[in-house]
Amino acid sequence: MRTAFIEQLILEARINPKIFLLVGDLGFSVVEPFAKEFPDRFINVGIAEQNMTAVASGLAMEGYTVFTYSIANFPTLRCMEQIRYDVCYHNLDVKIVAVGAGYAYASLGPSHHATEDIGMLRTIPGLTIASPGDPLEARRLTTLLSRNPGPAYLRLGKAGEAVVHPAEPEIRMGKPVLVKDGKETAVFATGSILKYAHDQLKDEKRDWALFSFPVIKPIDGEALLPVFKKFNMIICIEEHQLSAGFGSAVLEKANDLLQAGLLEKFPHINRVGIQDEFISIAGTQDFIRNRAGLVL
Repeated sequence: MRTAFIEQLILEARINPKIFLLVGDLGFSVVEPFAKEFPDRFINVGIAEQNMTAVASGLAMEGYTVFTYSIANFPTLRCMEQIRYDVCYHNLDVKIVAVGAGYAYASLGPSHHATEDIGMLRTIPGLTIASPGDPLEARRLTTLLSRNPGPAYLRLGKAGEAVVHPAEPEIRMGKPVLVKDGKETAVFATGSILKYAHDQLKDEKRDWALFSFPVIKPIDGEALLPVFKKFNMIICIEEHQLSAGFGSAVLEKANDLLQAGLLEKFPHINRVGIQDEFISIAGTQDFIRNRAGLVL
């Protein structure tokens, strides 16, 4: 995903001379093509993520569309105050790009697990949250976010994620993308765990529908209505804490639709996510996912 992001960002930067990239002393072998082509729009700020966010805010105030880039927990959890006050309070055109969401850096332990970021960030007013499920979604979201002013968070996997969609998907703000149709049960997935869910349904020959949610804030309630009405069961799967994550956002939206009189009954929604615990052992991403119970 990170390669797809950089490649698409370069294409966008050729069109928009105001696109600027800041990195926190990482991304080597990934960001060099951007730095080489746009040396006057690239800064390695060093291992100083809070300062990076403040620098991004200053550049945005001067009219730039600024992307910050670091390992997932560092530009988010470490920078909550700067994101809230510097970026979002002023509604600045800053895009926070986090690479290695969830357990992508599973072998490095909890210090590199990004499993609370959605819950923390979706409470901040005005911040769009995007979580691509494969490299095709990552490309489309890079374009979408770069061309829509305002604060945003782009939650990427690490590297080597497989393409899930048979063709480039159409992504519209807050709307689910149908990956495969099915009966009775619909699976909602966000982020790189989309492939994990897709393969499990295929291997176990479950005739369930699968939807990807590339944008999880905002979520378009009207787009969910026909899905809620069609399927008897909705399963939300995410590589994130159950508390305040993607599944919680779906539950909240269902409640809003019910309160507005648009749903006759509350849909049956089951959430699959990380329990209220840290996982302190190291291993591969798939090993830690199974250890955390992230299975359908």
